[in-house]
Amino acid sequence: MHKKRICIILACIICMITIVSYGNENNTESEISGQSVIVMDVEAGRIIYEKDIHEKLPMASTTKIMTALLAIENIPLDKKIRVNPNAQNIEGSSIYLKANERIKARDLIYGLMLRSGNDSAVAIAYEISGSVEDFAELMNKRAGEIGAKNTNFTNPHGLHDENHYTTAYDLALITREALKNPVFKEVVSTKFWVADRNSYNYFLNKNEILDTCEGGDGVKIGYTTKSGRCLVASATRGNMQLIAVTLNDYDWFNTTKKLLDECFDLYKPYVLFGKGQTITKIKVLKGKNKEIPLNSFKNCTVPLAEGEKEKLLTVIDIPKILHAPIEKGQSVGKMTTYLNGRIINTTHLIAGKSIEKQNFIGRIKNFFGIAK
Repeated sequence: MHKKRICIILACIICMITIVSYGNENNTESEISGQSVIVMDVEAGRIIYEKDIHEKLPMASTTKIMTALLAIENIPLDKKIRVNPNAQNIEGSSIYLKANERIKARDLIYGLMLRSGNDSAVAIAYEISGSVEDFAELMNKRAGEIGAKNTNFTNPHGLHDENHYTTAYDLALITREALKNPVFKEVVSTKFWVADRNSYNYFLNKNEILDTCEGGDGVKIGYTTKSGRCLVASATRGNMQLIAVTLNDYDWFNTTKKLLDECFDLYKPYVLFGKGQTITKIKVLKGKNKEIPLNSFKNCTVPLAEGEKEKLLTVIDIPKILHAPIEKGQSVGKMTTYLNGRIINTTHLIAGKSIEKQNFIGRIKNFFGIAK
Protein backbone atom coordinates (compact mmCIF):
# COMPACT_ATOMS: atom_id res chain seq x y z
CA MET A 1 0.00 0.00 0.00
CA HIS A 2 2.87 2.33 0.87
CA LYS A 3 4.55 1.61 -2.49
CA LYS A 4 1.26 2.26 -4.28
CA ARG A 5 0.98 5.70 -2.64
CA ILE A 6 4.55 6.53 -3.65
CA CYS A 7 3.81 5.53 -7.26
CA ILE A 8 0.70 7.71 -7.31
CA ILE A 9 2.62 10.70 -5.90
CA LEU A 10 5.43 10.21 -8.45
CA ALA A 11 2.91 9.99 -11.27
CA CYS A 12 1.30 13.25 -10.15
CA ILE A 13 4.67 14.99 -9.99
CA ILE A 14 5.55 13.79 -13.52
CA CYS A 15 2.18 15.09 -14.81
CA MET A 16 2.75 18.48 -13.16
CA ILE A 17 6.23 18.76 -14.68
CA THR A 18 4.84 17.86 -18.11
CA ILE A 19 2.08 20.49 -17.83
CA VAL A 20 4.50 23.22 -16.74
CA SER A 21 6.96 22.38 -19.54
CA TYR A 22 4.21 22.43 -22.14
CA GLY A 23 2.96 25.80 -20.89
CA ASN A 24 6.43 27.34 -21.16
CA GLU A 25 6.91 25.98 -24.66
CA ASN A 26 3.73 27.70 -25.79
CA ASN A 27 4.23 30.97 -23.96
CA THR A 28 5.68 33.28 -26.61
CA GLU A 29 6.48 36.01 -24.10
CA SER A 30 8.71 33.70 -22.08
CA GLU A 31 10.78 33.09 -25.21
CA ILE A 32 11.14 36.77 -26.15
CA SER A 33 14.47 38.16 -25.01
CA GLY A 34 13.74 41.86 -25.51
CA GLN A 35 13.16 43.99 -22.44
CA SER A 36 10.36 45.92 -24.12
CA VAL A 37 8.66 44.59 -27.27
CA ILE A 38 5.69 45.41 -29.47
CA VAL A 39 4.12 44.43 -32.80
CA MET A 40 1.79 46.99 -34.39
CA ASP A 41 0.15 47.20 -37.80
CA VAL A 42 0.84 50.31 -39.84
CA GLU A 43 -2.61 51.13 -41.18
CA ALA A 44 -4.81 50.95 -38.08
CA GLY A 45 -2.16 51.01 -35.37
CA ARG A 46 -3.55 47.90 -33.71
CA ILE A 47 -1.23 46.36 -31.11
CA ILE A 48 -1.13 42.61 -31.72
CA TYR A 49 1.74 41.71 -29.40
CA GLU A 50 3.11 43.52 -26.36
CA LYS A 51 5.62 43.09 -23.56
CA ASP A 52 6.27 46.00 -21.15
CA ILE A 53 5.59 48.43 -24.00
CA HIS A 54 5.48 51.59 -21.85
CA GLU A 55 8.82 51.09 -20.07
CA LYS A 56 11.12 54.07 -20.66
CA LEU A 57 14.44 52.92 -22.14
CA PRO A 58 17.34 54.31 -24.20
CA MET A 59 16.85 53.82 -27.94
CA ALA A 60 20.32 54.26 -29.50
CA SER A 61 20.24 54.88 -33.27
CA THR A 62 16.55 54.10 -33.67
CA THR A 63 16.44 57.81 -32.74
CA LYS A 64 17.28 58.44 -36.39
CA ILE A 65 13.78 57.40 -37.46
CA MET A 66 12.54 60.74 -36.15
CA THR A 67 15.58 62.59 -37.53
CA ALA A 68 14.95 61.16 -41.00
CA LEU A 69 11.24 61.96 -40.87
CA LEU A 70 11.95 65.59 -39.97
CA ALA A 71 14.61 65.84 -42.67
CA ILE A 72 12.18 64.58 -45.30
CA GLU A 73 9.44 66.92 -44.08
CA ASN A 74 11.63 70.03 -43.85
CA ILE A 75 14.40 69.88 -46.50
CA PRO A 76 14.02 69.57 -50.31
CA LEU A 77 15.68 66.27 -51.18
CA ASP A 78 17.86 67.71 -53.95
CA LYS A 79 19.03 70.70 -51.91
CA LYS A 80 22.81 70.82 -51.49
CA ILE A 81 23.56 71.37 -47.83
CA ARG A 82 26.76 72.94 -46.54
CA VAL A 83 27.92 70.74 -43.67
CA ASN A 84 28.21 72.64 -40.41
CA PRO A 85 31.71 72.23 -38.89
CA ASN A 86 30.10 70.88 -35.71
CA ALA A 87 28.99 67.82 -37.69
CA GLN A 88 32.56 66.70 -38.39
CA ASN A 89 34.20 63.98 -36.27
CA ILE A 90 31.11 62.94 -34.32
CA GLU A 91 31.84 59.73 -32.41
CA GLY A 92 30.38 56.41 -33.47
CA SER A 93 29.06 55.43 -36.91
CA SER A 94 29.95 57.97 -39.58
CA ILE A 95 29.78 58.82 -43.25
CA TYR A 96 32.93 60.93 -42.74
CA LEU A 97 31.53 64.35 -43.50
CA LYS A 98 33.96 67.26 -43.81
CA ALA A 99 33.32 70.76 -42.53
CA ASN A 100 31.69 72.92 -45.24
CA GLU A 101 31.34 69.95 -47.61
CA ARG A 102 28.30 70.33 -49.86
CA ILE A 103 26.08 67.27 -50.05
CA LYS A 104 22.49 66.65 -51.14
CA ALA A 105 19.89 66.23 -48.41
CA ARG A 106 18.86 62.96 -50.04
CA ASP A 107 22.38 61.54 -49.58
CA LEU A 108 22.47 62.71 -45.96
CA ILE A 109 19.21 60.86 -45.29
CA TYR A 110 20.46 57.65 -46.92
CA GLY A 111 23.73 57.97 -45.00
CA LEU A 112 21.72 58.49 -41.82
CA MET A 113 19.47 55.44 -42.21
CA LEU A 114 21.69 52.93 -44.05
CA ARG A 115 25.14 53.72 -42.68
CA SER A 116 23.73 55.14 -39.42
CA GLY A 117 25.89 58.23 -39.72
CA ASN A 118 25.93 60.23 -36.50
CA ASP A 119 27.61 63.06 -38.37
CA SER A 120 24.78 63.00 -40.90
CA ALA A 121 22.29 63.37 -38.04
CA VAL A 122 24.09 66.44 -36.70
CA ALA A 123 24.38 67.99 -40.18
CA ILE A 124 20.60 67.58 -40.60
CA ALA A 125 19.96 69.09 -37.17
CA TYR A 126 22.02 72.22 -37.95
CA GLU A 127 20.44 72.61 -41.38
CA ILE A 128 16.89 72.54 -40.02
CA SER A 129 17.19 74.17 -36.60
CA GLY A 130 20.61 75.78 -36.34
CA SER A 131 21.70 73.68 -33.35
CA VAL A 132 21.37 70.21 -31.86
CA GLU A 133 19.44 71.59 -28.89
CA ASP A 134 16.84 73.38 -31.00
CA PHE A 135 16.48 70.35 -33.24
CA ALA A 136 15.84 68.17 -30.18
CA GLU A 137 12.99 70.54 -29.27
CA LEU A 138 11.55 70.06 -32.75
CA MET A 139 11.87 66.27 -32.37
CA ASN A 140 9.96 66.39 -29.09
CA LYS A 141 7.28 68.62 -30.57
CA ARG A 142 6.76 66.21 -33.48
CA ALA A 143 6.74 63.25 -31.11
CA GLY A 144 3.97 64.93 -29.13
CA GLU A 145 1.93 65.46 -32.29
CA ILE A 146 2.24 61.77 -33.09
CA GLY A 147 1.15 60.78 -29.58
CA ALA A 148 4.52 59.58 -28.28
CA LYS A 149 4.03 60.93 -24.76
CA ASN A 150 6.76 58.96 -22.99
CA THR A 151 9.61 59.95 -25.29
CA ASN A 152 12.26 62.61 -24.81
CA PHE A 153 14.96 63.45 -27.36
CA THR A 154 18.14 65.34 -26.48
CA ASN A 155 20.02 64.67 -29.72
CA PRO A 156 19.43 63.56 -33.33
CA HIS A 157 21.60 60.41 -33.33
CA GLY A 158 20.96 58.43 -30.14
CA LEU A 159 24.36 58.57 -28.45
CA HIS A 160 23.68 57.97 -24.78
CA ASP A 161 22.17 60.65 -22.59
CA GLU A 162 20.25 59.95 -19.37
CA ASN A 163 17.41 62.18 -20.57
CA HIS A 164 17.20 60.58 -24.02
CA TYR A 165 14.61 57.79 -23.93
CA THR A 166 11.51 56.26 -25.47
CA THR A 167 9.24 53.24 -25.12
CA ALA A 168 8.54 50.40 -27.51
CA TYR A 169 5.01 51.76 -27.92
CA ASP A 170 6.13 55.31 -28.67
CA LEU A 171 8.80 54.11 -31.09
CA ALA A 172 6.19 52.05 -32.94
CA LEU A 173 3.94 55.14 -33.17
CA ILE A 174 6.80 57.25 -34.56
CA THR A 175 7.74 54.54 -37.04
CA ARG A 176 4.13 54.10 -38.13
CA GLU A 177 3.92 57.81 -38.88
CA ALA A 178 7.22 57.73 -40.75
CA LEU A 179 6.24 54.71 -42.86
CA LYS A 180 3.23 56.61 -44.16
CA ASN A 181 5.73 58.88 -45.91
CA PRO A 182 6.65 57.29 -49.28
CA VAL A 183 10.17 58.77 -49.28
CA PHE A 184 10.94 57.38 -45.82
CA LYS A 185 9.48 54.02 -46.80
CA GLU A 186 11.70 53.88 -49.88
CA VAL A 187 14.85 54.90 -47.99
CA VAL A 188 14.58 52.29 -45.21
CA SER A 189 13.85 49.47 -47.66
CA THR A 190 16.92 50.28 -49.78
CA LYS A 191 19.79 47.80 -49.37
CA PHE A 192 22.52 49.81 -51.09
CA TRP A 193 22.95 53.48 -52.03
CA VAL A 194 25.65 55.37 -53.93
CA ALA A 195 25.86 58.99 -52.80
CA ASP A 196 26.80 61.87 -55.08
CA ARG A 197 30.18 62.64 -53.49
CA ASN A 198 33.82 61.85 -54.23
CA SER A 199 34.63 59.53 -51.33
CA TYR A 200 32.87 57.39 -48.71
CA ASN A 201 29.86 57.31 -51.01
CA TYR A 202 28.84 53.64 -50.73
CA PHE A 203 26.14 53.09 -48.10
CA LEU A 204 25.19 49.51 -47.24
CA ASN A 205 22.07 48.91 -45.14
CA LYS A 206 22.97 47.21 -41.84
CA ASN A 207 19.43 45.92 -41.25
CA GLU A 208 19.51 42.13 -41.73
CA ILE A 209 15.72 41.92 -41.60
CA LEU A 210 15.69 42.98 -45.28
CA ASP A 211 17.27 39.65 -46.22
CA THR A 212 16.15 37.25 -43.49
CA CYS A 213 12.45 38.02 -43.14
CA GLU A 214 9.88 37.46 -45.88
CA GLY A 215 8.66 40.85 -47.04
CA GLY A 216 11.19 42.64 -44.81
CA ASP A 217 11.26 46.33 -45.73
CA GLY A 218 12.90 48.28 -42.87
CA VAL A 219 13.48 50.06 -40.54
CA LYS A 220 16.48 50.80 -38.24
CA ILE A 221 18.97 49.12 -35.93
CA GLY A 222 20.69 50.72 -32.94
CA TYR A 223 23.25 49.88 -30.30
CA THR A 224 25.13 51.48 -27.44
CA THR A 225 26.56 49.78 -24.36
CA LYS A 226 23.86 51.43 -22.23
CA SER A 227 20.88 50.73 -24.50
CA GLY A 228 21.82 47.24 -25.63
CA ARG A 229 20.70 46.10 -29.06
CA CYS A 230 17.59 47.90 -30.31
CA LEU A 231 15.73 47.14 -33.51
CA VAL A 232 12.71 48.50 -35.33
CA ALA A 233 11.79 46.02 -38.05
CA SER A 234 8.97 46.05 -40.57
CA ALA A 235 7.62 43.67 -43.18
CA THR A 236 4.81 43.73 -45.72
CA ARG A 237 2.93 40.66 -46.88
CA GLY A 238 -0.13 41.03 -49.05
CA ASN A 239 -2.08 44.10 -47.96
CA MET A 240 -0.66 44.27 -44.44
CA GLN A 241 2.48 45.92 -43.06
CA LEU A 242 3.60 45.20 -39.52
CA ILE A 243 6.15 46.91 -37.28
CA ALA A 244 8.10 44.96 -34.64
CA VAL A 245 10.12 46.87 -32.04
CA THR A 246 12.46 45.30 -29.51
CA LEU A 247 14.59 47.25 -27.03
CA ASN A 248 17.61 45.94 -25.13
CA ASP A 249 17.56 42.58 -26.89
CA TYR A 250 20.69 40.48 -27.47
CA ASP A 251 18.72 38.37 -29.97
CA TRP A 252 17.19 41.34 -31.78
CA PHE A 253 16.92 39.99 -35.34
CA ASN A 254 15.56 36.60 -34.27
CA THR A 255 13.05 38.24 -31.94
CA THR A 256 11.58 40.50 -34.61
CA LYS A 257 11.61 37.84 -37.33
CA LYS A 258 9.89 35.34 -35.05
CA LEU A 259 7.21 37.80 -34.03
CA LEU A 260 6.59 39.04 -37.57
CA ASP A 261 6.31 35.49 -38.90
CA GLU A 262 3.93 34.44 -36.13
CA CYS A 263 1.76 37.54 -36.42
CA PHE A 264 1.45 37.24 -40.20
CA ASP A 265 0.40 33.61 -39.71
CA LEU A 266 -2.19 34.42 -37.05
CA TYR A 267 -3.61 37.70 -38.36
CA LYS A 268 -5.11 38.62 -41.72
CA PRO A 269 -6.20 42.07 -42.98
CA TYR A 270 -9.93 42.67 -42.66
CA VAL A 271 -11.62 45.65 -44.32
CA LEU A 272 -13.98 47.30 -41.86
CA PHE A 273 -15.02 50.10 -44.20
CA GLY A 274 -13.82 51.36 -47.56
CA LYS A 275 -12.85 54.98 -48.12
CA GLY A 276 -15.96 56.94 -49.10
CA GLN A 277 -18.30 54.10 -48.17
CA THR A 278 -21.72 55.29 -46.99
CA ILE A 279 -22.12 54.26 -43.37
CA THR A 280 -25.40 55.93 -42.43
CA LYS A 281 -27.67 58.86 -43.25
CA ILE A 282 -28.76 61.80 -41.14
CA LYS A 283 -31.64 64.28 -41.36
CA VAL A 284 -30.98 67.86 -42.43
CA LEU A 285 -32.99 70.90 -41.38
CA LYS A 286 -33.51 73.93 -43.63
CA GLY A 287 -31.73 72.27 -46.54
CA LYS A 288 -32.65 71.65 -50.17
CA ASN A 289 -32.37 67.95 -49.31
CA LYS A 290 -33.93 66.38 -46.22
CA GLU A 291 -31.07 63.99 -45.49
CA ILE A 292 -27.42 63.48 -46.24
CA PRO A 293 -25.22 60.37 -46.50
CA LEU A 294 -22.29 60.11 -44.10
CA ASN A 295 -19.22 58.40 -45.50
CA SER A 296 -16.08 56.91 -44.05
CA PHE A 297 -13.19 59.38 -44.32
CA LYS A 298 -10.62 56.68 -45.02
CA ASN A 299 -10.18 53.00 -45.68
CA CYS A 300 -10.31 51.09 -42.39
CA THR A 301 -8.43 47.81 -42.47
CA VAL A 302 -7.36 45.98 -39.32
CA PRO A 303 -5.51 42.71 -38.68
CA LEU A 304 -7.82 40.11 -37.19
CA ALA A 305 -7.19 36.60 -35.91
CA GLU A 306 -9.64 33.76 -36.54
CA GLY A 307 -12.86 34.26 -34.61
CA GLU A 308 -12.32 37.97 -33.88
CA LYS A 309 -14.62 39.29 -36.60
CA GLU A 310 -17.69 38.29 -34.58
CA LYS A 311 -16.40 40.24 -31.56
CA LEU A 312 -16.17 43.60 -33.33
CA LEU A 313 -18.35 46.45 -32.09
CA THR A 314 -18.64 49.73 -34.01
CA VAL A 315 -20.04 52.83 -32.32
CA ILE A 316 -21.16 55.80 -34.41
CA ASP A 317 -21.05 59.20 -32.72
CA ILE A 318 -23.01 61.80 -34.72
CA PRO A 319 -25.58 64.55 -34.01
CA LYS A 320 -29.27 63.61 -34.22
CA ILE A 321 -29.80 66.22 -36.91
CA LEU A 322 -27.77 68.66 -39.02
CA HIS A 323 -28.53 72.20 -40.15
CA ALA A 324 -27.85 73.39 -43.69
CA PRO A 325 -25.64 74.55 -45.29
CA ILE A 326 -23.30 71.55 -45.33
CA GLU A 327 -20.14 71.20 -47.41
CA LYS A 328 -19.16 67.90 -49.01
CA GLY A 329 -16.27 66.38 -47.06
CA GLN A 330 -17.19 68.27 -43.88
CA SER A 331 -16.47 66.27 -40.74
CA VAL A 332 -19.76 65.42 -39.08
CA GLY A 333 -18.88 62.80 -36.48
CA LYS A 334 -16.71 59.78 -35.84
CA MET A 335 -16.88 56.03 -35.92
CA THR A 336 -15.01 53.91 -33.39
CA THR A 337 -14.48 50.17 -33.65
CA TYR A 338 -13.83 48.08 -30.54
CA LEU A 339 -12.53 44.56 -30.11
CA ASN A 340 -12.96 43.03 -26.65
CA GLY A 341 -13.54 46.51 -25.25
CA ARG A 342 -10.34 47.95 -26.75
CA ILE A 343 -10.32 50.60 -29.48
CA ILE A 344 -8.73 49.25 -32.65
CA ASN A 345 -9.80 51.94 -35.11
CA THR A 346 -11.27 55.44 -35.19
CA THR A 347 -12.20 57.40 -38.29
CA HIS A 348 -14.13 60.56 -39.12
CA LEU A 349 -17.52 60.44 -40.79
CA ILE A 350 -17.84 63.08 -43.48
CA ALA A 351 -20.68 64.57 -45.49
CA GLY A 352 -21.13 62.66 -48.74
CA LYS A 353 -22.41 65.71 -50.63
CA SER A 354 -23.05 69.42 -50.25
CA ILE A 355 -26.47 70.67 -49.22
CA GLU A 356 -27.40 74.32 -49.66
CA LYS A 357 -29.58 76.16 -47.23
CA GLN A 358 -33.13 76.49 -48.50
CA ASN A 359 -34.69 79.96 -48.67
CA PHE A 360 -37.92 80.90 -46.95
CA ILE A 361 -40.13 80.29 -50.01
CA GLY A 362 -38.60 76.86 -50.50
CA ARG A 363 -39.31 75.95 -46.89
CA ILE A 364 -42.95 77.05 -47.31
CA LYS A 365 -43.28 74.85 -50.41
CA ASN A 366 -41.80 71.96 -48.49
CA PHE A 367 -44.25 72.49 -45.63
CA PHE A 368 -47.22 72.25 -48.02
CA GLY A 369 -45.71 69.44 -50.06
CA ILE A 370 -45.34 71.52 -53.20
CA ALA A 371 -41.63 70.69 -53.63
CA LYS A 372 -39.18 68.19 -52.27
